[in-house]
Amino acid sequence: MIVNMLRPAAAILVVLVWLTGCAAGPEAEPGPVEAYFVRDLPGLPRGWDPMMSPVDNPILEARHLQNPPPAVIRRALLAQHQHWVGTPYRLGGESERGIDCSALVQSVFSDTFRLALPRTTGGQAHTGVSVDRLELRPGDLVFFRPPGRYRHVGIYIGDGHFLHASTSRGVMISDLDDRYWQRHFWQARRALAPALLAQRLVERVEG
Repeated sequence: MIVNMLRPAAAILVVLVWLTGCAAGPEAEPGPVEAYFVRDLPGLPRGWDPMMSPVDNPILEARHLQNPPPAVIRRALLAQHQHWVGTPYRLGGESERGIDCSALVQSVFSDTFRLALPRTTGGQAHTGVSVDRLELRPGDLVFFRPPGRYRHVGIYIGDGHFLHASTSRGVMISDLDDRYWQRHFWQARRALAPALLAQRLVERVEG
């Protein structure tokens, strides 16, 4: 009888792990983008200091949306990268001690845009509207289906790159055109229009 009672609980646990987890398969994920340092990325404000606040500093000059929304969003996401870079991957993790892909996406959107996204990759995969890969804008969610039962999610930052929590290398920026990510690309979704994301970003600073 005890065995029969444990079976439903085990099944529920498997489902929860599938929804929360990020992709991990037999293929090795590509390494960090060579020579792709935040200080050298186009679009960063002159004199930007990565040791300053990961939210306030990159958008001080954009308080009234004087810059196009994609540029404002990109800078804020790059600052979030500086805050999280090197954090190891941990399934179910939600802190700088360890974080998984969907938790990183949820945290970045909450801290930067005051926008609440679902905690799981499965929930985020139904957020907002579908976007064609050729129409990606900074702030869009990109999803992948690598080998195995898990799905993976990241945040597009522009210039063909995305921010994510890699299962093998932790929080990092990767090239969307890398052969590995091209092969396993699944879909992209826009949680909120770029202009509205930028507006939330400005209100976050001024509020």
